[in-house]
This record gives sequence, structure tokens and C-alpha cells, in this order.
Amino acid sequence: MKYTTQMDAARKGIITKEMEIVSKKENMDMEILMERMAKGEIVIPANKNHKSLNPEGIGRGMKTKINVNLGISRDCPNVDIELEKVKIAIDMKAEAIMDLSSFGKTVEFRQKLVNMSTSMVGTVPVYDAVGFYDKELKDITEKEFLDVVRKHGEDGVDFVTIHAGLNRDTVKVFKKNTRVTNIVSRGGSLLYAWMELNNKENPFYEYYDELLDICAEYDMTISLGDALRPGSIADGTDAPQIAELMVLGELTRRAWEKNVQIIIEGPGHMKLNEIEANVLLEKKLCHGAPFYVLGPLVTDIAPGYDHITSAIGGAIAASHGVDFLCYVTPAEHLRLPTLEDMKEGIIASKIAAHAGDLAKGIPGADEWDLKMSKARQRLDWEEMFNLSIDDEKARRYRKESSPEHEDSCTMCGKMCSMRNMNRIMEGKNINILRLED
Repeated sequence: MKYTTQMDAARKGIITKEMEIVSKKENMDMEILMERMAKGEIVIPANKNHKSLNPEGIGRGMKTKINVNLGISRDCPNVDIELEKVKIAIDMKAEAIMDLSSFGKTVEFRQKLVNMSTSMVGTVPVYDAVGFYDKELKDITEKEFLDVVRKHGEDGVDFVTIHAGLNRDTVKVFKKNTRVTNIVSRGGSLLYAWMELNNKENPFYEYYDELLDICAEYDMTISLGDALRPGSIADGTDAPQIAELMVLGELTRRAWEKNVQIIIEGPGHMKLNEIEANVLLEKKLCHGAPFYVLGPLVTDIAPGYDHITSAIGGAIAASHGVDFLCYVTPAEHLRLPTLEDMKEGIIASKIAAHAGDLAKGIPGADEWDLKMSKARQRLDWEEMFNLSIDDEKARRYRKESSPEHEDSCTMCGKMCSMRNMNRIMEGKNINILRLED
């Protein structure tokens, strides 16, 4: 029996090789996996042309996944540097890599990325349109926007961010509600500008059915972008954001009618106490579709440390049901991330994802922590390093400050609680100031 997409296969009772891999990775019964895929609660982004892909599932009951943003820009157009970042991101087990290239050899970089990446690959086609056609934004036609999406499908992209919820109606809501930071989504701001300059409807909304046909052809998952996401704490959970979310819910149902898999993108910036409500709103209004958030950043005051503000929000969001975290680096709002920025962003995001998995009771999540706790109790440093989320840093810190006694560290020395409790539990004496008997 033939199928068009992973969702179509699940609805027809066909087990794909991608489903088999994901089922084993997640230790999820195949019947449950297929049932949730058929409903749209789980997606497996897997373009038919992405031959090197090691597929992942995103959604209900699965481990929280993370995405890494990469790509060349006009100010930093070095393809080789970005490809080196790709290699490191894959080695660090990032489940997804988004190519946000907006200048120069975008096709060359994207094709190399897809060919080498075992991780899912995502893009934002509207970024590519200006450079692809060598035209000013205003002069790009509706058909040309769609043709760029098709090109990304041909190249093997697994999921595409499409800001289709920014239509004439949501623009009216935006204009009636004053914001501190207006539209901070890069793709959203470009489409808003195109709509205003041409006095036309958003082409991705107006020709949504044609877009769905393209995505179904290649089995590209649509990540419905939040063009009106808040870019500051002051704008969090405001009317424009919610108006767009309601449209995204409608677009989700239309996509499912054509068996196209959907992810919903979310904010952005918001206060800690708004995160749970935002997750609940997305899951309700978008019918349980997987939720993908940038951060969220829980304060605006920390340039240079936004990987921390993001990790705080990401952990809380994941604990309440967010399925996919977009990493944020220390360079957010400041520059294109360096390789070191990227590493810090990945680690922070992976910590947030795992903390969320612990809170929402993902099967097996706590086994990692239990192994680390037992290694700490034994003062088994090598085992602790091997279990560390960043073993290189852990080893370096230990090496840079060697203790007098190997069964301690330079902070506690012979006052180490683990060391002393082990000795007492074994019936041994403790001498803090002198040699032990």
C-alpha cells in the first residue's frame, strides 16, 4: 500500500522504517505511536530526499528535542565555519538543525547540510527568497515564494517554518494593539513588509492549499511560525499573539486534511508565571499539535547570558508539555554565534529539555540522574565524567584544581560529605586535621 506522508502512513496502518526507528528510540509501543501520529500529536519530520537522516519523533509522550540555528549572513558569509558548527552540533546530539541562511551561497550550504546531517534539517524559506531571486522584497511574486518552498523540498529539508498565520485579520489586531517591540520575528517582519508594500494578503495564507500540496509531495513538516510572537516581556501573551495562534489552529486542521504534519511555533519572551498558560492555550487551540518554542526567555535584561534566561523558561515550558526547544546562545540579540556560543547554547538547551522530561515523567528520563547520583556517592570521578552532559568541561575543571585527597575536591577537601559518610557507614574513623588510621 502506498502513502504520501508519515501521517498518511499512520492513518493507513502502514509501519514505516522511520516509525520503527522512533519507536525503539523512545521505547514507545508502535500502536500508540501510530495512533498519536494519526491524530497529529506526534510528528516525524523526514523528507523523502533526506537520505542521511536518523529520524526523531516530536510530540506527546516523547523526550523533549532541541534545535540548533545555524547559517550564513551578509556580515558572516563563511560557509566552512558554519559547516564546522554543523559537525559539532551533530556530535553534541542536537536532534535538529535549522539553516537560517539569508545571504550568498544559500543553496550550496543547504545541500551540503542535508547531505551530511543525520539530524533533522529545518529552514525558513522566506529568508532565502530575496537572495534566491536577487530581487528586492517588494518585487517577489506569490508564485516565487511558493517556488522557494518547493526548492527546499527538493533539497531534502525536513521541516519549514512558514508564517502563514499573519493574515489581514491578524495584522488589524496588531495595528490596534500598541507593542513595545512590534514584530520581532524576522520572517514575520519580512512578510508584513511585503503585505504593506503590495497591499496584498500574505501569499502563504492565500495559497495555503498549494503550499500543502508541495509539502505533501516531499513529506515536509510545516512548522507554523509565530510571526506575532512577543519579543519582550511587556508584549507577552498579548492580543496579536493570541489572534495569530487561533489562525494557526485553523491552519493545523487544514493541513491534517491533506496528511501534512504540523508543528506549532511559540514565543519568545514571557514571564515565568505565563508559561503554563501559553502551553495550555497552544495545545487547546491547535488541537494537541507539537509545540516548539524559542526559549522562552523569561527576562529581557541579560544580553550575553540569554542561554540562561532561555534555559530557565525552556525547562518550565517542557515540564508543562512543550515538545521541542529552539536553543538560544549567549550571542542572542548581539551577533552571529561563534562555535563556542553554539556549544553553550546546546548544553543549556539540553539541560532544560532533560529537566522538563524529568518533570513530565518521560519513561527512563530519571535513570541518567540516578546513575550520576550513585557515581557521586561512590566518588567515582571517571563515571561522573562519562555521565556528564559536558564531560570535557567537567574533566577540565577537575584537572585545573587537583585536591590533596583524590576522594574529594578542592572545595570541601576532607570535609567532603560523601567521603565522610562513606567512611562512617563502613565503620571507619574520620580525621579532618590528621591522617586517617
